[in-house]
Amino acid sequence: MGDVFKALADPTRRAILDELQERSGQTLFELCTRLVTRHGVGSSRQAVSQHLEVLEAAGLVRSRREGRYKFHDLDTSPLRTIVERWPPPPPHP
Repeated sequence: MGDVFKALADPTRRAILDELQERSGQTLFELCTRLVTRHGVGSSRQAVSQHLEVLEAAGLVRSRREGRYKFHDLDTSPLRTIVERWPPPPPHP
């Protein structure tokens, strides 16, 4: 679970997750373009690729290859684990 918190701590990684939430199945090139145009994040492709590796290690992103392209998809299941660990308290009577 520590990997999830580490992954979520970085604003660029949160922006990547926002983009994948809006449109799953993006390539590295698409993500880089959307980060620049929509979030003003001017990271290099290599830097975004490294962020994606951290997100994959945390289980928040799944990648799949189709031919020469690699597509990235959001996986929110690790977030459900966090919510289940600390459920909201019951309402006060």
